[in-house]
Amino acid sequence: MVQEAANLPSPLPRPLAQPSRLPLGSLLLRDGLLTAEQLERALTEKDATGHRLGEIVVAHGWVAAATVANLLAEQHGLEFVDLAKVDVEPGAAGLLPEKYARRYEALPIRFVADDIVIVAVADPTNVVASDDLRIALGLNVRLAVAAGPDLATAIDRSYRTSLDIETAEEELDEDPSALEDIRGGAATSAPAINLVNSLISRAIDEQASDLHFEPQAKQMVVRARIDGVMRRLTTISKALQPAVTSRLKIMGELDIAERRAPQDGRISIGYGGRPMDLRVAVLPTTYGEQIVLRIMNRPGGRLGLEELGMRGDAEERLARAIRQPYGAVLAVGPTGSGKTTTLYAALDVLNDEDRVLMTIEDPVEYQTPGINQVEVNFKSGLTFARGLRTILRSDPDVLLVGEIRDEETARIAIQAAMTGHLVLTTLHTHNAASSIARLVDMGVEPSLLATSINCIVAQRLARRLCAACREPYWPTEQELAELGLEGPSDDTWLYRPAGCVQCSGTGFAGRVALYEVMTVHGRLRRLIESGSTDEIFAEAVAQGMTTLRQDGIRLALEGISSLDEVRRVTGDRLA
Repeated sequence: MVQEAANLPSPLPRPLAQPSRLPLGSLLLRDGLLTAEQLERALTEKDATGHRLGEIVVAHGWVAAATVANLLAEQHGLEFVDLAKVDVEPGAAGLLPEKYARRYEALPIRFVADDIVIVAVADPTNVVASDDLRIALGLNVRLAVAAGPDLATAIDRSYRTSLDIETAEEELDEDPSALEDIRGGAATSAPAINLVNSLISRAIDEQASDLHFEPQAKQMVVRARIDGVMRRLTTISKALQPAVTSRLKIMGELDIAERRAPQDGRISIGYGGRPMDLRVAVLPTTYGEQIVLRIMNRPGGRLGLEELGMRGDAEERLARAIRQPYGAVLAVGPTGSGKTTTLYAALDVLNDEDRVLMTIEDPVEYQTPGINQVEVNFKSGLTFARGLRTILRSDPDVLLVGEIRDEETARIAIQAAMTGHLVLTTLHTHNAASSIARLVDMGVEPSLLATSINCIVAQRLARRLCAACREPYWPTEQELAELGLEGPSDDTWLYRPAGCVQCSGTGFAGRVALYEVMTVHGRLRRLIESGSTDEIFAEAVAQGMTTLRQDGIRLALEGISSLDEVRRVTGDRLA
């Protein structure tokens, strides 16, 4: 079974577990997952039907499929892989024809060397299947165990895209003129629809934030941004590029005849019973139109303030700021750093019958009961500034402004914070202290900022180390200096990414936020009126603010992220 790193880990990577001599039934009894009576009943059913013991206990609902797979991995000294979280390499999956993948319940998921491929199987006892797989693949095979239902889903997902591409290409070969009539031809044909839908579905399944369709000289490359890093999903032949491009533009209600000007649109879809929004950006390039879909998930369960992952003191600073009856709370950072998620967590605290909550956004990212939400529409003249003026005449108590982009919006938002409203908004700046200079550059008077701002939250998103394979090591002298430590001790470990099946060899799984919360009071208010950014920053630190870099150091020392990753997202050395 895959084990997490111990508190006092060895700097060497962990080997795979030794095979257990206990049969599966004994392992189930050992872990208290079955009673003796249940095991006897399952074994009797196994003898009568010929089904595997693991299948029987899962079918009765006694044990989860993933738990059985974990025990099978332990029994045979193999690695367990959670295919619900693994990014299957298309090149690896494409080595095995779909009919063999379904026949043997097996899926190649990743290369570990040029001649070695890891294959996930549901039944590691099937020796004949293992031999056939080696022959079919022509490579050395390293088995890993996966839960049967997850494996079936992964097979469907892996072969769906390639099947849709093949089907679309076959139809194009049968009718080459289909691409010429874009409106009524290939763009609305079932293969083009299926191909686009399968790519969008895969991106959502893998929790991508963006899906890129990038035309090149001989093909169209499809990539997704997962955990903030781009990964290639597949390639589409040049002949299919017009059909795919037109289908995406039709979904976004864009002008498919216009190919020389940028366009923006929006797609609303349902996925697994929940609504999803996709923002569409079309940009003409040398080899055709590049299309980027921003995936705007609208989940029913948002993060609460206590679930953001802030340190206790930072969370309390933010909580105090939003409990004020009026003033401004700013979330700052680059695009995609989670600013809106933080502000909606604050709104969740304030959302009760005693207050009127309103938002103006582009677009509305979380549709939330109890909040009146307005979406910017530039075509109809509904800008941030114009919508904000009207909202202020609608008697709001709390107001969320999606982003301050210009002087007019900045002035109205800050004035609203001074006239009895609690205003939450976002701004693109490097850190909390530099937000003041940015607003002054926009034309807002420093004196207004000093009296109206309650709190500024700067944040970044860093990749979280994969707990299954993170590798411990002793910090170097330079790293100890960067961490502010005088010398190593028995509990001073850092971790770096190693890569395993569960994280698709990246060494990372998911993301974690870094926070810097600057509350504005006392001497800070006077410095905002007349001090420099450096003076504001120094005073905030003196008042107890944990900086982005310090919060990143905490994550590195706790083994949640790596030092290199913290450097990457903060953009600074940690000295």
